[in-house]
Amino acid sequence: MSILNSKFDTPYHTAPFSQIKNEDYYPAFLKAIEKAREEIHTITSNLEAPSFENTIEALDFSGEELDRLSSIFFNLNSAETNEDIQKIAQKVSPLLSEFSNDITLNEDLFKRVKAIYDTKGSLDLNTEQQTLLDKKYKSFSRNGANLSEAKKTRLRDIDKQLSKLKLKFGENVLAETNTFEMHLTDESQVAGLPEGAKEAAQQLAESKGKKGWVITLDYPSYIPFMTYADNRELRQKLAIAAGAKAFKGDDLDNQENVLQIAKLRHERANLLGYETHAHFVLEERMAKTPETVETFLNELLSKAKPAAIREFNNLEAFAKEMDGIDTLQKWDGSYYSEKLKQKLFSLDDEQLKPYFKLENVIDGAFTIAERLYDLKFEKIDTIDRYHEDVLTYKVTDTKGNLVSIFYADFFPRAGKRNGAWMTVYKPQYIKNETNDRPHISIVCNFTKPTKSKPSLLTFNEVTTLFHEFGHALHGILANTTYPSLSGTSVYWDFVELPSQVLENWCYEKEALELFATHYETGEVIPMELIEKIKASATFHEGMQTLRQISFGLLDMSWHGQDPSQITSVKKHETNAFENTKLYPDVSENCMSTSFSHIFQGGYSSGYYSYKWAEVLDADAFEYFLEEGVFNKDVAKKFKDNVLSQGGIEDPMVLYKRFRGKAPKPDALLKRAGLVEK
Repeated sequence: MSILNSKFDTPYHTAPFSQIKNEDYYPAFLKAIEKAREEIHTITSNLEAPSFENTIEALDFSGEELDRLSSIFFNLNSAETNEDIQKIAQKVSPLLSEFSNDITLNEDLFKRVKAIYDTKGSLDLNTEQQTLLDKKYKSFSRNGANLSEAKKTRLRDIDKQLSKLKLKFGENVLAETNTFEMHLTDESQVAGLPEGAKEAAQQLAESKGKKGWVITLDYPSYIPFMTYADNRELRQKLAIAAGAKAFKGDDLDNQENVLQIAKLRHERANLLGYETHAHFVLEERMAKTPETVETFLNELLSKAKPAAIREFNNLEAFAKEMDGIDTLQKWDGSYYSEKLKQKLFSLDDEQLKPYFKLENVIDGAFTIAERLYDLKFEKIDTIDRYHEDVLTYKVTDTKGNLVSIFYADFFPRAGKRNGAWMTVYKPQYIKNETNDRPHISIVCNFTKPTKSKPSLLTFNEVTTLFHEFGHALHGILANTTYPSLSGTSVYWDFVELPSQVLENWCYEKEALELFATHYETGEVIPMELIEKIKASATFHEGMQTLRQISFGLLDMSWHGQDPSQITSVKKHETNAFENTKLYPDVSENCMSTSFSHIFQGGYSSGYYSYKWAEVLDADAFEYFLEEGVFNKDVAKKFKDNVLSQGGIEDPMVLYKRFRGKAPKPDALLKRAGLVEK
């Protein structure tokens, strides 16, 4: 039997990375799926009457081996992949999807779950058990288990169509992105670009066998050009190309795909008994209803719009004074914003980086966690690692009890995807009266040390590290009975609270003095530098907020009403943007046809959650500011009511228990400089 199909005989039962061979994975998955099927069969063939213990609880603890194996494999596919692992992923993913569908569509299993759900009023269940029962029942009902056979058939047909349409939508956007290139041969055409951006454009040209510079619609190429390039005509050409993606009436056009996706989602929601797609999605979010989301966005809009208009008018006046620009266009915004920002704040990352040596920032995060939550992080070398760069820690409480195992993987390399994320190798849960502690990891991509310098972080990287460490604390401090409710297993618009709130300590003098010291002199970072960071962080916040609100309102306009009468994508979008418009409209452009977040990704009816989580984190941190950023009482409330509770209860109930009241956007508006402090 493979080592992957047995309990790990390792320190703290951690993953035995060095003992796993790539060829072990596929047979291990087959065995684990087979075992999980047997566990489901044991539940459905039980001759005893369905009970919470023999059905709901048994279902949540089933597939433990498969879940653990999946965590290890797919985490490595992100952090340390290769061709073999990618091929295995292609083979394994359909098997896991099929297994998941087989559970959801298992009528015998659903009958047992429904029997318990229908009598839940007479059961003596605690809050966590009630939540688990609701979650298990909804995982069936929201996937059509209660429908007639004819409606189930239609639902499957809709799902097949949607999967094809979403795939086609994404393929068209990618093809449009890859097809466009702007080939420049005169050095004056790249005037203003930073040396790094020019070098990248030159290398891209060389890779295509061309001389000069090539600019594309990929963000690392597009953003620097729109921000720094002095040539206005070329910025215009690039901006119009970006805004016209999949909106040209050709084979790669997405207008019909957008209309079909919106209409099919609406029909699917109606089939399942919901008024709109947004009603279906938001049932499983803090916001609950489309009305709440629209009220939330419009309340923010009323506060942000005056500031946005003021900022826009100032920017337009600045552009006119600088270059005689009479009407500020979309291709001018980033360029003149950057120029104005440089004029107002003389600050760059090179000034700050010497104060943010990676090792010091890590120690600072650990010290803050210790002062707030009584955690101790001890570096240990007895735990197996998947790469030599990975750091491993034992996390304990004040009595020396194990709280968690923590992995940290900070540097880029081949086989590791971009970005930063937190992940779980083993969740926390309580079984047979034993509190099984979690194995948590954060993964980032920071600059590696050189021969002459240690790894020095930009301020943005410092906040990234704290952000992911905030997610990690949510996993580390988990204290629930059931694995599916543990740690970060919470509503989508709540999961960013622990991560975003921890970023706030990066701006506080008391916290910075713990770790922001010059790597050569040991000097603590001068507070005037931090004041500049704080001031520049709110620069053009009104315009940025208005932009995010506009995307949220566009999302709700597609999904919060019946879209069957919409015939023109452009006209519909123009109406949705009416209250948030700053720049003149560009007739060749349409955002919806490349709005991948909502038409291909998982953000349909959920784009608002970016701003929602900001409201929560600003409101929560205001409580710390009122009582002291290291106040133990406030920290204990946050730990006991948010960090340890996972998805035990509705997140608004948990939040109110911590804060004593519902969150209001006032703290965010103050922090963003949109209202008087």
